[in-house]
Amino acid sequence: MNNLDIATIVVIAANVLVSLKGFNDTVFFERYKFGIGQIQAGQKERMLTSGFLHVDVAHLFFNMFTLYFFAPVVVNWFSSGKFLAIYFLSLLAGSLLAMYFHKKEPYYSAVGASGAVTGVLYAAILLQPNMQLGIMFIPLPVPAYVFGIGYLLYSIYGMKSRMGNIGHTAHFGGAIGGYVGTLLFMPELLVHEPLMVGLLAIPIIILFIMAKMGKI
Repeated sequence: MNNLDIATIVVIAANVLVSLKGFNDTVFFERYKFGIGQIQAGQKERMLTSGFLHVDVAHLFFNMFTLYFFAPVVVNWFSSGKFLAIYFLSLLAGSLLAMYFHKKEPYYSAVGASGAVTGVLYAAILLQPNMQLGIMFIPLPVPAYVFGIGYLLYSIYGMKSRMGNIGHTAHFGGAIGGYVGTLLFMPELLVHEPLMVGLLAIPIIILFIMAKMGKI
């Protein structure tokens, strides 16, 4: 299984089991999904539990498929424990950013591991920025850092335009969590890879400048 360690297997299993429960139990799904109004009313656990629920099998498969490929990069550079720390930090960061941008929308809701998975993906990109990634509809692989920057710029566009039924805000917040977590665990990247650290920070800086200016 792509040399998956036990921590990654446990995370995937937890997502599958909780999601299957949610598919078959509407009350359970509604109780633990991300909901601005409910969280503001005190149900803070939704900021974590929502990350293990998915809307359907395709949603679950896409997130776990992405995790399957990029979790080993993070584990191999760090450890199972640090991978889990980055995963949950990214999940929480995605929820916090969604809370920040949607705090005046009490009926806003979301589910999915996308924030946590995006954080693991962005951590892997920061660790191995020159690995080649194949992307649908693009005939040639692109360097990971190009994909990472492009994806976050696309997420900003999605947040601004409210494009599709996609949690762009959680994705972006997750990426911030992965970026910060990686630098906390490996601060020497600031010395040895300052260009990549700086390049991958550009979309994050752009987002907060736009937010400060009221452009998003």
